[in-house]
Amino acid sequence: MTYLQDALVHRVGEFIQLRRDIHQHPELAFEEHRTADLVASKLESWGYSVHRGLGGTGVVGTLKRGSGKRKLGIRADMDALPINENTGLAWASSTPGIMHACGHDGHTAILLAAAKAIAQNDSLDSSFNGTLNLIFQPAEEGGGGAVRMMEGGLFTHHPCDAVFALHNMPGVPVGHFVFRDGAAMASSDYASIRIKGKGGHGAMPHRAADALLAAAAIVLALQTIVSRNVDPLHTAVVTVGALHAGQANNVIPELATMELSVRALDPQVRLLLEQRIKALVTAQAESYGVTAEIDWRKGYCVLVNAVKETDFARQVAIDLVGAERVTLQGQALTGSEDFAFMLEQIPGSYLLIGNGDGDSAGACMVHNPGYDFNDENIATGADYWKALVKAFLIE
Repeated sequence: MTYLQDALVHRVGEFIQLRRDIHQHPELAFEEHRTADLVASKLESWGYSVHRGLGGTGVVGTLKRGSGKRKLGIRADMDALPINENTGLAWASSTPGIMHACGHDGHTAILLAAAKAIAQNDSLDSSFNGTLNLIFQPAEEGGGGAVRMMEGGLFTHHPCDAVFALHNMPGVPVGHFVFRDGAAMASSDYASIRIKGKGGHGAMPHRAADALLAAAAIVLALQTIVSRNVDPLHTAVVTVGALHAGQANNVIPELATMELSVRALDPQVRLLLEQRIKALVTAQAESYGVTAEIDWRKGYCVLVNAVKETDFARQVAIDLVGAERVTLQGQALTGSEDFAFMLEQIPGSYLLIGNGDGDSAGACMVHNPGYDFNDENIATGADYWKALVKAFLIE
């Protein structure tokens, strides 16, 4: 029997049902009251010291053993997305317009499954010697829940020598792990641009200042920033996701609005993108005789995995599932993740666990109405966290 088959037949039924219950009752950022209460109640029943309401709806469960000084943090996210589910599953969302389309229900179930096994000393021997902090975070999906928890004293009340987190990844086979040290996920910033010109009749454009034409020129010009201002060996993305102007075919609009998302895998490139976008938009607007207002909003920082902690996490996976199931240095991702803020304060690593490839369950990409977390991950993920705890909190 393979490791994965062996893991699947032990102790997962309870947490598959728990995961599906959370999936059926999704909650948006900072509204995870039911989920947080479920998490806290479970942790308390297993003997953890529980801190409720940290950073809004965050929960931390702490377990101490022995006199060891080492302190470990493991984080799972809990929030859902404003998406209408279209899976047709028996455990599909019961709340219109909200679903767990990113697998945070599964991340929570994995960490709870590990929490129970660890508390009950399942497959852990007396070498567990230190402090374990299980961090259940709200509002990862753009809400900045990690920062809110830290501002609420997360690492003051629950100090950690290292922190770890995982995320499921569609397209990667179940039972496989992917690691990357260094920059692993991109920063994310957002801009709203308001271009104001002078409206007029479509038959007399010379009497107008065309905001739409200026906006079109800006869209095209923005695409030159990555190709001409960013080092070709660096990764950057500038996306114009929305452009709105006008309502009639014979009216030159006075106003045009645009929405941008901007991503980079290097802090200096992130700064360069902001500078070039602002300069280019302003110059283009002036050249078309219109004005431009830019509302720049900083999002998440670059997620940087520490080399030492990533090496450690890799070895735990190799020892658990075998080297053939572990990607040592995967490709960096241009998605963003607010666990990056925790990694700015505490060394650690963010890893990926396969959610399925091909036509298997869980192969659908996240943030999709047809997505569902693959329950086969619960046993594998929980066993990984147990192994990591045992290896880190050793006498």
